[in-house]
Amino acid sequence: MTNLRIGHGYDVHRFDEARPLILGGVLIKNSPGLLGHSDADVLAHAVMDALLGAAGMRDIGFQFPDSDEKYSGADSMELAAAVAKMLTDKGFRVVNVDATVIAEAPKLSPYIADMRAAVSRALGIDISQFNVKATTEEGLGFTGAKLGIAAHAVALIESI
Repeated sequence: MTNLRIGHGYDVHRFDEARPLILGGVLIKNSPGLLGHSDADVLAHAVMDALLGAAGMRDIGFQFPDSDEKYSGADSMELAAAVAKMLTDKGFRVVNVDATVIAEAPKLSPYIADMRAAVSRALGIDISQFNVKATTEEGLGFTGAKLGIAAHAVALIESI
């Protein structure tokens, strides 16, 4: 029997002009933010869901419900650190995480290195264990229409 487990995470949020845009713990300038109960960091949420799924621990909506006011405006990097601790407490460690942000705008390439650093730091892993990419949908779908941003993540964890 293998001690490796894989999980997939997906999240989506619509744009909200009144909020700052935070992706992977990084403030993205000159762009509307995302609507959500916490800071609406769609990348961090997908990553956390992938990790929780791999560990069989449900999802962030279960762990940090939007019905609980203590998570209103929560910093997703703090939540990611809490997820990392949950994994450790359950006897797992992160092997690697690969994520993709889907957004027609803004252009995210200038922010990728900072996102990798912030998420890696929050999870307590080496930056080489976390990868993030950005793509568009060539004008198709809700992200192509610039209505919001989506993210997917795949995580590999192992028993320790």
